[in-house]
Amino acid sequence: MQEKGNLSINSENFLPIIKKWLYTDQDIFIRELVSNGCDAVSKLQKLMAMGEADHIPADTDFRLSVVLDQDAKTLEIIDNGIGMTADEVKKYINQIAFSGATDFLEKYSEKAEEGNEIIGHFGLGFYSAFMVADRVEIDTLSYQEGATAAHWSCEGGIDYEMTESDRTERGTTITLHLGEDGAAFLDEANVYAALHKYCAFMPVPIFVEVKKNAAQAEEEEKESDHTVHLSEEEAKNIHSAEDLKQMQAKKEEDAEETPIPLNDTHPLWLKKPAECTEEEYKAFYHKVFMDFNDPLFWIHLNMDYPFRLRGILYFPKLVNQTDVAEGQIKLYSNQVYIADNVKEVVPEFLLLLKGVLDCPDMPLNVSRSALQNDGYVEKMNQYITKKVGDKLNQLFKNERGTYEGFWNDISLFIEYGCMREEKLYDKIKDAVLFRTTDAGYETLSEYLEKNKDKHENKVFFVTDPDQQAQYIRLFKEQGLEAVILTNPIDNAFVSFLEYKNSGVKLLRIDADISDTLEQKKEDESEAKKQADNYLNEQLESYFRTLLAKEDLKVRAEELKTETVPAMLLLSEESRRMLEMMEAYGKNEEFKQMFSHIKADETLVLNKSNALVKQMLILREKEEKKDDLDLISRQLYDLALMSHKRLSSEEMTAFIDRSNQILSRLAELENQ
Repeated sequence: MQEKGNLSINSENFLPIIKKWLYTDQDIFIRELVSNGCDAVSKLQKLMAMGEADHIPADTDFRLSVVLDQDAKTLEIIDNGIGMTADEVKKYINQIAFSGATDFLEKYSEKAEEGNEIIGHFGLGFYSAFMVADRVEIDTLSYQEGATAAHWSCEGGIDYEMTESDRTERGTTITLHLGEDGAAFLDEANVYAALHKYCAFMPVPIFVEVKKNAAQAEEEEKESDHTVHLSEEEAKNIHSAEDLKQMQAKKEEDAEETPIPLNDTHPLWLKKPAECTEEEYKAFYHKVFMDFNDPLFWIHLNMDYPFRLRGILYFPKLVNQTDVAEGQIKLYSNQVYIADNVKEVVPEFLLLLKGVLDCPDMPLNVSRSALQNDGYVEKMNQYITKKVGDKLNQLFKNERGTYEGFWNDISLFIEYGCMREEKLYDKIKDAVLFRTTDAGYETLSEYLEKNKDKHENKVFFVTDPDQQAQYIRLFKEQGLEAVILTNPIDNAFVSFLEYKNSGVKLLRIDADISDTLEQKKEDESEAKKQADNYLNEQLESYFRTLLAKEDLKVRAEELKTETVPAMLLLSEESRRMLEMMEAYGKNEEFKQMFSHIKADETLVLNKSNALVKQMLILREKEEKKDDLDLISRQLYDLALMSHKRLSSEEMTAFIDRSNQILSRLAELENQ
């Protein structure tokens, strides 16, 4: 048998487009060819199970081999699966594979200019070999009794030749003659890297053999360590140098006779959750994600109807807040790796986690935009969201102490997930915790119930416990508490909580003074009210002039504490608007639209404080004007320091002023 032909593909258009489209994923050919080999084995195993291949021994050792020959510049992918007849080669290689390539050319030639729009490359299949090879050969022998082996060869991607093959073992060998584009894969490190990336969990054992060039083999022989480590029992049987030599030879021989497959053919996610131990879950996490910290907990997904889905989602321990950008959800199809963090497939909020999802029914040969509207994907997302919610509720209800211990690590994920997927919030809203200034953890409903007599339907929160320490102390002295919100997305989460909880208002601890912090004003006379209003007007005019802040509001109040001289309040609405302006500061249109927004600041002077009392006395003495200005500026800066960080100029002025005050105090002591 001998046949030559042309595959009727315009290589001038086809090869450049394919190579450009796959440029960033050049190693994809290894996934394609190795997964094809796995399919060949799986098909034969199915036929054996159906009784249609009884002549194949039941104990057949099915496997794939990847052989790199550096001298010959070839890479072979060898399987002992179903094999092909010459007619099947013509059908599946000459016709289907290349007609598929032609369809791809017609459908996606324009997409190649737009970037990688496709997430699955299985449609290219066998043809991906020409990404790296100048010539590709197939030697194959069908499982059918009496079949004749076939040899197929193609050079340049369009001209092929078929003859009989001298192959005697069932299966297929694909030989890639690596060209200039594939030179990188003469390096075994690159071959191993691609195999680990795509084939680490394929269902058929994969073995790798590297035939090194002579110079490299000699160099590695010199550097290799031939030391054989013996067990204590083996060492007892060594009585001479000859005994040691024989033992070493035997152990080296045993090692060579027991090759270890590169892949794990039965990954943990395929097991039933009840069959997996905690140690196995942790070991799998460390191995796959190279994270030496143990995960906090995990969710094992195991669905067969109405769709098939297997996987494990891990909640990682965060070393710092930047870790949240390092989530990694690996997507597989029948144990074949597809990609990381495919947001069209995986619910976006899960991308903060680490895990694997195996979706055998996933339509991978479609565009990302099609996946966004795919019904299967939507159902899968709903199922995963439900499982995540169930797990969190289960931990909250049954292991609350443990759950609270996890909270600081998972709160950012929970908040982000609730905002991105409201169905998740609706499911777990009663399990969303808030760390409080009393060092406890409470749900929103628990906090509101606990504090309803002090400030009904109000939640006070802290964004910087160190900066806002004065306010926290003031709250604690009066038996009040605030929740601590320090996540990067808490500004947005606060607004989200108000949207989902009508009538509840969240206020930063420096946004207002709770009624419980002020001295009660019972039966206050009209004259007293007028006197207080007049004082506030006078103080406001004075501070606005002194500080050159024409919009500053000032009022004097009697607080229950004497330790705090002054507080600077910024209304919640004003603060949120200013933070929004800062976040969108580069958007000129937005800046112009809200340019009229200014900080709505109120300086509260505590009339119960000794320093403020002294300041009010100094107001009545004209000769003490300089002292009054000095103390007033200091009061404002003290309030400002508890509100936000001082600028370098403000801090310099504060330090200079502090030195002046200390000097004057020293002078008074010496008088």
